[in-house]
Amino acid sequence: MTSVCLYFEVHQPVRLNRFSVFNIGKNVDAFSTYFNHELNRWVFEKVARKCYLPTNNLLLDLINEHQGKFRISFSITGTFVEYCQRYMPELLDSFKKLFATGAVDLINETYFHSLSSLYDELDEFEEQVIMHQQMIKKIFNYKPSVFRNTETIYDNRIAKKVADMGYKNILTEGTEKILGWRSPNYIYKPVNADIKVLLRNYTLSDDIGFRFSAREWPGFPLTADKYAKWISNCEGDIVNLFIDYETFGEHQWIETGIFDFLKHLPGEVLKHKHLDFVTVTEAANRYNVVGEIDVPWAISWADADRDVSTWLGNNMQIACFNELKDIGKKLKQIGDKELLYVWRLLQTSDHLYYISTKGAQDGDVHAYFSPYDAPYEGFINYMNILQDLKQKANQ
Repeated sequence: MTSVCLYFEVHQPVRLNRFSVFNIGKNVDAFSTYFNHELNRWVFEKVARKCYLPTNNLLLDLINEHQGKFRISFSITGTFVEYCQRYMPELLDSFKKLFATGAVDLINETYFHSLSSLYDELDEFEEQVIMHQQMIKKIFNYKPSVFRNTETIYDNRIAKKVADMGYKNILTEGTEKILGWRSPNYIYKPVNADIKVLLRNYTLSDDIGFRFSAREWPGFPLTADKYAKWISNCEGDIVNLFIDYETFGEHQWIETGIFDFLKHLPGEVLKHKHLDFVTVTEAANRYNVVGEIDVPWAISWADADRDVSTWLGNNMQIACFNELKDIGKKLKQIGDKELLYVWRLLQTSDHLYYISTKGAQDGDVHAYFSPYDAPYEGFINYMNILQDLKQKANQ
Protein backbone atom coordinates (compact mmCIF):
# COMPACT_ATOMS: atom_id res chain seq x y z
CA MET A 1 0.00 0.00 0.00
CA THR A 2 1.21 3.51 -0.88
CA SER A 3 -0.57 6.46 0.69
CA VAL A 4 -1.24 9.86 -0.83
CA CYS A 5 -0.94 12.74 1.65
CA LEU A 6 -2.50 15.90 0.27
CA TYR A 7 -1.75 19.03 2.29
CA PHE A 8 -2.64 22.68 1.57
CA GLU A 9 -1.07 25.88 2.90
CA VAL A 10 -3.69 28.61 3.44
CA HIS A 11 -2.24 32.09 3.93
CA GLN A 12 -2.76 35.74 3.08
CA PRO A 13 -0.22 38.44 4.05
CA VAL A 14 -1.13 41.89 5.34
CA ARG A 15 0.23 44.15 2.58
CA LEU A 16 1.81 47.53 3.29
CA ASN A 17 0.80 51.07 2.48
CA ARG A 18 3.20 53.33 0.65
CA PHE A 19 5.04 55.00 3.51
CA SER A 20 7.18 58.04 2.64
CA VAL A 21 10.45 58.88 4.35
CA PHE A 22 8.80 62.21 5.25
CA ASN A 23 6.29 60.32 7.45
CA ILE A 24 8.99 58.84 9.67
CA GLY A 25 8.72 60.18 13.20
CA LYS A 26 5.27 61.70 12.78
CA ASN A 27 2.71 60.81 15.41
CA VAL A 28 0.66 58.39 13.29
CA ASP A 29 -1.21 55.27 14.30
CA ALA A 30 0.97 52.37 13.18
CA PHE A 31 -1.72 49.80 12.38
CA SER A 32 -3.91 52.13 10.34
CA THR A 33 -1.09 53.79 8.42
CA TYR A 34 1.45 50.98 7.84
CA PHE A 35 -0.98 48.60 6.17
CA ASN A 36 -3.12 49.03 3.06
CA HIS A 37 -6.40 47.78 4.50
CA GLU A 38 -8.43 48.64 1.40
CA LEU A 39 -6.10 46.66 -0.88
CA ASN A 40 -5.92 43.78 1.59
CA ARG A 41 -9.69 43.47 1.76
CA TRP A 42 -10.01 43.63 -2.03
CA VAL A 43 -7.37 40.90 -2.56
CA PHE A 44 -8.79 38.68 0.15
CA GLU A 45 -12.36 38.86 -1.13
CA LYS A 46 -11.20 38.32 -4.72
CA VAL A 47 -9.20 35.21 -3.83
CA ALA A 48 -12.04 33.96 -1.61
CA ARG A 49 -14.46 34.09 -4.54
CA LYS A 50 -12.00 32.54 -7.00
CA CYS A 51 -10.33 29.96 -4.75
CA TYR A 52 -11.22 29.48 -1.10
CA LEU A 53 -15.01 29.17 -1.26
CA PRO A 54 -15.33 27.10 -4.44
CA THR A 55 -12.44 24.81 -3.45
CA ASN A 56 -13.82 24.27 0.05
CA ASN A 57 -17.22 23.41 -1.43
CA LEU A 58 -15.66 21.00 -3.91
CA LEU A 59 -13.53 19.29 -1.26
CA LEU A 60 -16.58 18.86 0.99
CA ASP A 61 -18.49 17.26 -1.88
CA LEU A 62 -15.56 14.94 -2.64
CA ILE A 63 -15.19 13.85 1.00
CA ASN A 64 -18.91 13.03 1.11
CA GLU A 65 -18.88 11.33 -2.29
CA HIS A 66 -15.99 9.07 -1.32
CA GLN A 67 -17.36 8.46 2.17
CA GLY A 68 -14.27 9.77 3.94
CA LYS A 69 -11.76 7.82 1.84
CA PHE A 70 -10.59 11.15 0.40
CA ARG A 71 -8.56 12.75 3.20
CA ILE A 72 -6.68 16.05 3.31
CA SER A 73 -4.77 18.37 5.66
CA PHE A 74 -4.53 22.15 6.08
CA SER A 75 -2.33 24.67 7.81
CA ILE A 76 -4.15 27.97 8.16
CA THR A 77 -2.20 31.05 9.26
CA GLY A 78 -3.35 33.45 11.94
CA THR A 79 -3.38 36.36 9.49
CA PHE A 80 -5.72 34.38 7.21
CA VAL A 81 -8.09 33.62 10.08
CA GLU A 82 -8.13 37.30 11.05
CA TYR A 83 -9.12 38.18 7.46
CA CYS A 84 -11.99 35.67 7.70
CA GLN A 85 -13.17 37.04 11.01
CA ARG A 86 -12.99 40.63 9.78
CA TYR A 87 -14.41 40.31 6.25
CA MET A 88 -15.92 36.86 5.58
CA PRO A 89 -16.91 34.72 8.60
CA GLU A 90 -18.75 32.28 6.34
CA LEU A 91 -15.40 31.27 4.85
CA LEU A 92 -14.09 30.26 8.26
CA ASP A 93 -17.35 28.36 8.79
CA SER A 94 -16.68 26.40 5.60
CA PHE A 95 -13.30 25.29 6.98
CA LYS A 96 -15.06 24.23 10.18
CA LYS A 97 -17.48 22.11 8.11
CA LEU A 98 -14.56 20.43 6.38
CA PHE A 99 -12.84 19.69 9.69
CA ALA A 100 -16.09 18.32 11.14
CA THR A 101 -16.16 15.57 8.49
CA GLY A 102 -13.32 13.77 10.28
CA ALA A 103 -11.45 13.48 6.98
CA VAL A 104 -9.52 16.72 7.48
CA ASP A 105 -6.45 17.27 9.66
CA LEU A 106 -4.95 20.56 10.86
CA ILE A 107 -1.33 21.52 11.29
CA ASN A 108 0.35 24.10 13.51
CA GLU A 109 2.78 26.75 12.29
CA THR A 110 3.84 30.28 13.28
CA TYR A 111 0.78 32.49 13.72
CA PHE A 112 2.17 35.26 11.49
CA HIS A 113 3.78 33.03 8.82
CA SER A 114 7.07 34.55 9.92
CA LEU A 115 10.80 33.96 9.63
CA SER A 116 11.21 33.92 13.42
CA SER A 117 12.73 30.41 13.24
CA LEU A 118 15.78 32.08 11.67
CA TYR A 119 16.39 34.46 14.57
CA ASP A 120 19.42 33.89 16.81
CA GLU A 121 17.11 33.09 19.72
CA LEU A 122 13.94 31.01 19.29
CA ASP A 123 11.80 32.62 22.00
CA GLU A 124 9.78 34.70 19.48
CA PHE A 125 9.32 31.60 17.29
CA GLU A 126 7.98 29.66 20.27
CA GLU A 127 5.59 32.47 21.21
CA GLN A 128 4.15 32.60 17.69
CA VAL A 129 3.70 28.81 17.58
CA ILE A 130 1.87 28.93 20.92
CA MET A 131 -0.34 31.72 19.56
CA HIS A 132 -1.20 29.49 16.61
CA GLN A 133 -1.88 26.54 18.92
CA GLN A 134 -4.28 28.66 20.95
CA MET A 135 -6.04 29.95 17.83
CA ILE A 136 -6.57 26.43 16.42
CA LYS A 137 -7.77 25.19 19.81
CA LYS A 138 -10.23 28.08 20.18
CA ILE A 139 -11.72 27.83 16.68
CA PHE A 140 -11.54 24.09 15.97
CA ASN A 141 -11.15 22.65 19.49
CA TYR A 142 -8.18 20.65 18.24
CA LYS A 143 -4.52 20.21 19.19
CA PRO A 144 -2.36 19.19 16.19
CA SER A 145 0.57 16.83 16.60
CA VAL A 146 2.11 17.95 13.30
CA PHE A 147 4.11 21.14 12.72
CA ARG A 148 4.97 22.85 9.47
CA ASN A 149 7.20 25.90 9.57
CA THR A 150 6.75 28.90 7.28
CA GLU A 151 7.35 27.74 3.67
CA THR A 152 8.65 24.45 5.20
CA ILE A 153 11.83 26.15 6.48
CA TYR A 154 13.74 23.46 8.33
CA ASP A 155 17.12 22.63 9.81
CA ASN A 156 18.45 20.59 12.71
CA ARG A 157 18.01 23.45 15.17
CA ILE A 158 14.37 24.01 14.21
CA ALA A 159 13.61 20.28 14.31
CA LYS A 160 15.07 20.04 17.82
CA LYS A 161 13.09 23.05 19.03
CA VAL A 162 9.81 21.76 17.56
CA ALA A 163 10.39 18.32 19.11
CA ASP A 164 11.12 19.94 22.47
CA MET A 165 7.77 21.75 22.19
CA GLY A 166 6.03 18.38 22.11
CA TYR A 167 5.33 17.85 18.42
CA LYS A 168 5.65 14.30 17.08
CA ASN A 169 5.86 15.14 13.37
CA ILE A 170 7.17 17.92 11.11
CA LEU A 171 6.93 18.61 7.38
CA THR A 172 9.65 19.91 5.08
CA GLU A 173 10.98 19.80 1.54
CA GLY A 174 12.17 16.53 0.03
CA THR A 175 15.19 18.04 -1.68
CA GLU A 176 18.21 16.10 -2.91
CA LYS A 177 20.32 18.46 -0.81
CA ILE A 178 19.41 16.44 2.27
CA LEU A 179 18.40 13.11 0.72
CA GLY A 180 21.07 12.46 -1.86
CA TRP A 181 20.08 9.22 -3.58
CA ARG A 182 17.23 8.50 -1.18
CA SER A 183 13.52 8.91 -1.93
CA PRO A 184 11.21 11.52 -0.31
CA ASN A 185 8.48 8.85 -0.26
CA TYR A 186 9.45 7.56 3.19
CA ILE A 187 9.52 8.96 6.71
CA TYR A 188 12.83 10.02 8.24
CA LYS A 189 14.01 11.53 11.52
CA PRO A 190 16.55 14.25 12.33
CA VAL A 191 19.99 13.26 13.59
CA ASN A 192 19.44 15.27 16.77
CA ALA A 193 15.76 14.88 17.76
CA ASP A 194 12.97 12.35 18.21
CA ILE A 195 10.42 13.57 15.67
CA LYS A 196 9.17 12.11 12.39
CA VAL A 197 9.89 14.13 9.23
CA LEU A 198 7.48 13.97 6.27
CA LEU A 199 9.09 15.14 3.04
CA ARG A 200 7.37 16.90 0.16
CA ASN A 201 7.56 15.16 -3.19
CA TYR A 202 8.35 18.39 -4.97
CA THR A 203 8.25 16.99 -8.49
CA LEU A 204 4.67 15.76 -8.26
CA SER A 205 3.61 18.72 -6.09
CA ASP A 206 4.98 21.26 -8.57
CA ASP A 207 3.32 19.42 -11.46
CA ILE A 208 0.06 20.75 -10.03
CA GLY A 209 1.23 23.97 -8.43
CA PHE A 210 3.50 25.35 -11.16
CA ARG A 211 3.31 23.30 -14.36
CA PHE A 212 -0.39 22.47 -14.59
CA SER A 213 -1.15 25.09 -17.27
CA ALA A 214 2.32 25.25 -18.88
CA ARG A 215 1.71 24.31 -22.50
CA GLU A 216 5.44 23.84 -23.21
CA TRP A 217 5.68 21.21 -20.44
CA PRO A 218 5.84 17.63 -21.81
CA GLY A 219 3.23 16.57 -19.25
CA PHE A 220 0.65 19.05 -20.57
CA PRO A 221 -2.30 18.61 -20.45
CA LEU A 222 -2.31 17.12 -16.97
CA THR A 223 -5.39 14.98 -16.43
CA ALA A 224 -6.45 13.26 -13.21
CA ASP A 225 -6.11 9.75 -14.63
CA LYS A 226 -2.61 10.50 -15.96
CA TYR A 227 -1.53 12.00 -12.64
CA ALA A 228 -2.99 9.11 -10.63
CA LYS A 229 -1.03 6.70 -12.82
CA TRP A 230 2.18 8.62 -12.11
CA ILE A 231 1.50 8.32 -8.37
CA SER A 232 0.69 4.62 -8.70
CA ASN A 233 4.12 4.05 -10.23
CA CYS A 234 5.94 5.67 -7.29
CA GLU A 235 8.00 3.57 -4.94
CA GLY A 236 7.79 4.04 -1.20
CA ASP A 237 5.30 4.29 1.66
CA ILE A 238 3.86 7.73 1.05
CA VAL A 239 3.61 10.41 -1.64
CA ASN A 240 3.44 13.82 0.04
CA LEU A 241 1.75 16.45 -2.14
CA PHE A 242 2.18 19.80 -0.37
CA ILE A 243 0.61 22.67 -2.31
CA ASP A 244 -0.39 26.34 -1.89
CA TYR A 245 -4.19 26.39 -1.58
CA GLU A 246 -4.36 29.38 -3.94
CA THR A 247 -3.27 27.01 -6.71
CA PHE A 248 -6.96 26.28 -7.22
CA GLY A 249 -8.62 29.18 -9.00
CA GLU A 250 -6.03 31.89 -8.27
CA HIS A 251 -2.59 30.72 -9.43
CA GLN A 252 -4.21 28.30 -11.87
CA TRP A 253 -7.37 29.99 -13.11
CA ILE A 254 -10.65 28.13 -13.54
CA GLU A 255 -10.16 28.29 -17.32
CA THR A 256 -7.11 25.99 -17.03
CA GLY A 257 -9.35 23.13 -15.90
CA ILE A 258 -7.78 22.94 -12.42
CA PHE A 259 -11.13 22.39 -10.70
CA ASP A 260 -12.07 19.57 -13.07
CA PHE A 261 -8.68 18.02 -12.34
CA LEU A 262 -9.29 18.21 -8.58
CA LYS A 263 -12.86 16.93 -8.95
CA HIS A 264 -11.70 13.75 -10.64
CA LEU A 265 -8.42 13.19 -8.77
CA PRO A 266 -9.76 11.22 -5.75
CA GLY A 267 -11.73 8.80 -7.92
CA GLU A 268 -8.81 8.20 -10.26
CA VAL A 269 -6.38 7.62 -7.36
CA LEU A 270 -8.74 5.21 -5.60
CA LYS A 271 -9.10 3.15 -8.80
CA HIS A 272 -5.58 1.89 -8.00
CA LYS A 273 -6.06 -0.77 -5.32
CA HIS A 274 -2.65 -0.17 -3.73
CA LEU A 275 -3.29 3.57 -3.19
CA ASP A 276 -5.25 5.38 -0.49
CA PHE A 277 -5.44 8.87 1.02
CA VAL A 278 -4.22 9.73 4.52
CA THR A 279 -3.90 12.89 6.57
CA VAL A 280 -0.49 14.00 7.80
CA THR A 281 -1.13 12.58 11.28
CA GLU A 282 -2.36 9.27 9.86
CA ALA A 283 0.71 9.04 7.62
CA ALA A 284 3.05 9.58 10.56
CA ASN A 285 1.19 7.03 12.69
CA ARG A 286 1.05 4.39 9.97
CA TYR A 287 4.62 4.39 8.69
CA ASN A 288 7.95 3.87 10.41
CA VAL A 289 11.14 5.86 10.13
CA VAL A 290 13.56 4.38 7.58
CA GLY A 291 16.58 6.62 8.16
CA GLU A 292 18.04 9.89 9.43
CA ILE A 293 18.54 13.25 7.78
CA ASP A 294 21.19 15.79 8.75
CA VAL A 295 20.28 19.39 7.85
CA PRO A 296 22.82 21.84 9.35
CA TRP A 297 21.67 24.67 7.06
CA ALA A 298 18.12 25.83 6.46
CA ILE A 299 16.09 24.47 3.56
CA SER A 300 12.59 25.39 2.37
CA TRP A 301 10.16 24.69 -0.47
CA ALA A 302 10.74 28.14 -2.02
CA ASP A 303 12.39 28.80 -5.38
CA ALA A 304 14.73 26.49 -7.28
CA ASP A 305 17.39 26.85 -4.58
CA ARG A 306 15.04 25.39 -1.93
CA ASP A 307 16.77 27.31 0.86
CA VAL A 308 16.22 30.66 2.60
CA SER A 309 17.83 32.82 -0.10
CA THR A 310 14.26 33.64 -1.10
CA TRP A 311 14.10 35.99 1.91
CA LEU A 312 17.77 36.53 2.79
CA GLY A 313 19.43 36.41 -0.62
CA ASN A 314 20.62 40.02 -0.93
CA ASN A 315 21.92 42.83 1.28
CA MET A 316 18.61 44.73 1.23
CA GLN A 317 16.77 41.72 2.64
CA ILE A 318 19.44 41.05 5.26
CA ALA A 319 19.42 44.71 6.38
CA CYS A 320 15.63 44.64 6.83
CA PHE A 321 15.75 41.28 8.61
CA ASN A 322 18.38 42.50 11.11
CA GLU A 323 16.56 45.78 11.71
CA LEU A 324 13.31 43.88 12.32
CA LYS A 325 15.01 41.63 14.89
CA ASP A 326 16.52 44.56 16.79
CA ILE A 327 13.23 46.48 16.96
CA GLY A 328 11.53 43.45 18.45
CA LYS A 329 13.97 43.30 21.37
CA LYS A 330 13.13 46.90 22.28
CA LEU A 331 9.36 46.41 21.88
CA LYS A 332 9.39 43.40 24.19
CA GLN A 333 11.20 45.45 26.81
CA ILE A 334 8.60 48.23 26.79
CA GLY A 335 5.68 45.77 26.50
CA ASP A 336 3.45 47.83 24.17
CA LYS A 337 0.95 45.19 22.96
CA GLU A 338 -0.34 47.20 20.00
CA LEU A 339 3.14 47.90 18.64
CA LEU A 340 4.16 44.30 19.33
CA TYR A 341 1.22 43.12 17.19
CA VAL A 342 2.25 45.50 14.39
CA TRP A 343 5.85 44.26 14.62
CA ARG A 344 4.63 40.69 14.26
CA LEU A 345 2.55 41.56 11.21
CA LEU A 346 5.74 43.02 9.72
CA GLN A 347 7.48 39.68 10.31
CA THR A 348 5.31 37.91 7.72
CA SER A 349 7.74 36.37 5.25
CA ASP A 350 6.04 37.95 2.25
CA HIS A 351 7.53 41.39 3.00
CA LEU A 352 11.09 40.12 2.43
CA TYR A 353 9.94 37.91 -0.45
CA TYR A 354 8.99 41.06 -2.38
CA ILE A 355 12.56 42.41 -1.99
CA SER A 356 14.20 39.42 -3.68
CA THR A 357 16.34 40.28 -6.70
CA LYS A 358 16.44 36.78 -8.15
CA GLY A 359 16.14 36.45 -11.91
CA ALA A 360 14.90 33.81 -14.36
CA GLN A 361 11.77 31.84 -13.44
CA ASP A 362 12.13 32.52 -9.71
CA GLY A 363 12.25 36.25 -10.40
CA ASP A 364 9.09 36.00 -12.52
CA VAL A 365 7.24 34.29 -9.65
CA HIS A 366 8.40 36.90 -7.13
CA ALA A 367 7.28 39.71 -9.45
CA TYR A 368 3.87 38.03 -9.94
CA PHE A 369 3.11 38.14 -6.23
CA SER A 370 4.75 41.49 -5.41
CA PRO A 371 2.68 44.70 -5.06
CA TYR A 372 5.79 46.70 -6.01
CA ASP A 373 7.19 47.56 -9.44
CA ALA A 374 10.72 46.65 -8.33
CA PRO A 375 12.47 45.05 -5.32
CA TYR A 376 14.23 48.33 -4.46
CA GLU A 377 10.85 50.07 -4.17
CA GLY A 378 9.76 47.36 -1.74
CA PHE A 379 12.97 47.75 0.26
CA ILE A 380 12.61 51.54 0.63
CA ASN A 381 8.96 51.28 1.67
CA TYR A 382 9.53 48.46 4.16
CA MET A 383 12.61 50.12 5.63
CA ASN A 384 10.77 53.47 6.01
CA ILE A 385 8.12 51.69 8.07
CA LEU A 386 10.74 49.91 10.15
CA GLN A 387 12.48 53.22 10.88
CA ASP A 388 9.19 54.77 12.01
CA LEU A 389 8.44 51.77 14.22
CA LYS A 390 11.98 51.97 15.60
CA GLN A 391 11.42 55.59 16.63
CA LYS A 392 8.14 54.62 18.31
CA ALA A 393 9.93 51.85 20.20
CA ASN A 394 12.56 54.32 21.44
CA GLN A 395 10.09 56.97 22.66
